Amino acid sequence: MSRIDESKDFIPVRIALLTVSDTRDLTQDRSGDVLAERIEAAGHLLVDRMIVRDERDQIAAHLREWIADPGVDVVISTGGTGLTGRDVTVEAHRDVYEKEIDAFGTVFTMVSMGKIGTSAVQSRATGGVAGGTYLFALPGSPGACRDAWDEILSLQLDYRHLPCNFVEIMPRLDEHQRRK
Repeated sequence: MSRIDESKDFIPVRIALLTVSDTRDLTQDRSGDVLAERIEAAGHLLVDRMIVRDERDQIAAHLREWIADPGVDVVISTGGTGLTGRDVTVEAHRDVYEKEIDAFGTVFTMVSMGKIGTSAVQSRATGGVAGGTYLFALPGSPGACRDAWDEILSLQLDYRHLPCNFVEIMPRLDEHQRRK
């Protein structure tokens, strides 16, 4: 079963945080605050944080900037994963993914079902990889951000997590680009 191997050293990852909102600024970004606090409490490095409007091209542009930055290992976005016309974060993420982590959305839905029941079907949380960088799109509610971090990301971003985790394969995410 899943467990933490205390004999291994913790490896901090460098995480950039993007809040997608037409109405919030940093003083009102409760979901971003939840994630920032959890990232730092876990021992990871919050290397950048910004807010962008619900505009697909702007979201994708920020994701691409962080993907190209060797100082960013993981990008987590919050907001814009719902069903309304302005919710375009998932589409922006998919514009940049090389590979989608299909099970991330499935596991997030399973976690959410235990908290909010069938309302979980309204979330389109997603995860993927591009340029050796992990990308995760979470809903904009503080509760959903807590659930995604506490139940999924805190474990998968911990090198000591067994039987496997995202960190241990991080050096191999872009191996296809190094082949000749």
